[in-house]
Amino acid sequence: MRSDTSMHPVAKAIWFIESHFGRAIALSEIAAMAGMSRHHLSRRFGEMTGQNLNRYLRARRLSEAARQLAAGAEDILAVALDAGYGSHEAFTRAFREEFGLTPEALRAKGDLTGLTLQEPIRMSAIEKTDLPAPRIETLDAFTITGLAADFAPGKAAGIPALWQKFNDHFGHIPGQVDKTAYGLCTMLGDGKAGFRYLAGARVSTDDDLPAEFETVAIPAQTWAIFQHQGHVNGIPATVDAAFRTWLPASGCTVGTFPDVLEFYGEDFDPETGLGRVEIWLPLADRMTNP
Repeated sequence: MRSDTSMHPVAKAIWFIESHFGRAIALSEIAAMAGMSRHHLSRRFGEMTGQNLNRYLRARRLSEAARQLAAGAEDILAVALDAGYGSHEAFTRAFREEFGLTPEALRAKGDLTGLTLQEPIRMSAIEKTDLPAPRIETLDAFTITGLAADFAPGKAAGIPALWQKFNDHFGHIPGQVDKTAYGLCTMLGDGKAGFRYLAGARVSTDDDLPAEFETVAIPAQTWAIFQHQGHVNGIPATVDAAFRTWLPASGCTVGTFPDVLEFYGEDFDPETGLGRVEIWLPLADRMTNP
């Protein structure tokens, strides 16, 4: 297993939880990914977040289950299994303890009002000052398809959960071109705050795709492609450095679509959050020597 010392162990633990809470996760597994013992990780997690690690994992699972039920999920047992519970009874007991009502009652209500949900914890990004110069490439148009959701400002910590859902489809998407993946980020229009993020893969056709998938055509254009170094949880720092330090000095102008494109190579491992990751900025002009 490759290690990465540039990201705090607690940040690694949070990323791993957000990427895997759809299945049973043992504390020992989280600790191994964070590179710490269970005891020390639990202690550091509490010191840095003010929360108990086991309690946070439980609350995140139940909060996502609550969202599914409020949206009208038909099979409560399936929701329970996705949340890591082996039976309807165990899930109902935990759900009532967490929210004060049964899963059936919330589904009938169809509204999350009054529930205190556990949102993802977001660790502050460490400022990146050693961003290597990008390579400049002009690429043909291509198509990406996957799962998309809107995120409010400062709520990007929910993105790993979207990837967790998409990864269930990855590798058997009709028309999938290869084993690379893309994260597409675009700001919301009409004066709305926040952004839309799509976790997807490149496809050759938009036929026979899952009904919940969104398909986006990426135009032919020139890109500034930055190699992200370290754990995937550090992507915000790389994006910030690209806009804050490289772009003003480059003489380039950012294109209109998308705002940012994340590229995940075939060697990227969602289990560890390590592997080839690139940040692509579209350029409005076709400069080759910025």
